[in-house]
Amino acid sequence: MTALLVNETHDPQQHSWLKSANEGSSDFPLQNLPHSVFRRAGSSEAWRGGVAIGDQIVDLESLAATGLCSGIAANSMRLAASAPLNAFMASGAVAWAAVRSTLFNALKRDASHQSRVRACLLPQAEAEYAVPASIGDYTDFYTSIHHATNVGKLFRPDHPLLPNYSWVPVGYHGRSSSILIATAPVRRPWGQTAPAAGATQPSFQPCQKLDYEIELGAYIGPGNALGQPITLDQAHSQLFGLCLLNDWSARDIQAWEYQPLGPFLAKSFATSVSPWIVTLEALRPFRVPLQRDPASATLPYLHSAENAAQGAYDITLEVWLESERMRQRGIAPKKLSSTSYRHAHWTLSQLVTHHTVNGCNLRPGDLLGTGTQSGPSDGELGSLIELTKGGSTPLTLDGETRTFLEDGDRVIFRGFCERAGAVRIAFGSLSALVLPAQ
Repeated sequence: MTALLVNETHDPQQHSWLKSANEGSSDFPLQNLPHSVFRRAGSSEAWRGGVAIGDQIVDLESLAATGLCSGIAANSMRLAASAPLNAFMASGAVAWAAVRSTLFNALKRDASHQSRVRACLLPQAEAEYAVPASIGDYTDFYTSIHHATNVGKLFRPDHPLLPNYSWVPVGYHGRSSSILIATAPVRRPWGQTAPAAGATQPSFQPCQKLDYEIELGAYIGPGNALGQPITLDQAHSQLFGLCLLNDWSARDIQAWEYQPLGPFLAKSFATSVSPWIVTLEALRPFRVPLQRDPASATLPYLHSAENAAQGAYDITLEVWLESERMRQRGIAPKKLSSTSYRHAHWTLSQLVTHHTVNGCNLRPGDLLGTGTQSGPSDGELGSLIELTKGGSTPLTLDGETRTFLEDGDRVIFRGFCERAGAVRIAFGSLSALVLPAQ
């Protein structure tokens, strides 16, 4: 037991009877237990809920049928086994904890009925995944002050941050219909771009400045009634869990269209999410104090002692890039950057509270994006527009160069948490291939 132990399910001394869950490199140890929606790859089976352990998936539908669960755990397990996961998300923290505790005790080394649980496993390599929730609404925020400053400098060198940034968790309403599960390819979009020098009208062409944005996605749990805001100290219990998120951007299209109402076609063509949702419960040992400039003020509805003391999360986020040429030559993907979500200017709870302060109702399965996550150093930049300074400083990739993404590029995100006294918790990966314009 350590100071980071919140309850039994975080105990770093506990191991699973499934060997692959105990390997130090595993993304999914016993202390993680993230949720997804899956089925056997290439089959016509019904989609259903599952939980990752090591290199396997616990088929929760099969587990619920074994009769090993009773009471609230049995009812909660049936909700977690259903696809999509909206009803389980709506059931709240008590139900989520009951499923986590039941799985933890069924999978730990000295558990009874191991053979019955083993019969409910499917190798992850034999599965395919769906977007885990029916996402009614998707909101993307802009929580990284470093990203906002870097991009702002490209357009407003003397005043990169607008006056509202330090006061308002800036966001916009995105498009839920084009949210894609990891591994689904992304097609280069068409759109209008600004008139070329000497031209009298804009161009209509495939995007020439396609970019990625490394973010976290947060799934809403029970939600709130219309007209009933969620206070800051209530907000954390409204969050079911996090995934990796790539909010693709067509930078040249966005530059022409975004004023005065913000992003539109430059963002709505695709947003990719990873299949595994790591619960907030699994991430509790990695909560850290909110990092802010001491001179930065916050309005009272966005401030609390608890949020300041442990509202942020230390989650490492990595971006890797693999070109078509690299694949053909057997060259491993190249890491472009590595940052941490602890650098964000606004916490997850502040996003929920601000989103609802006007009475807006959030519903189970709604998705919030954190916005591109960048850190203070050059090695922590979460997008190509930052890494290449707007395209003026190309990157080198084993003999190739990049200012923005080219057709055949594969973008790979990885996320994980590491801290002394706690077991490593990770998100799996989010990988998507860029296809040519239609």
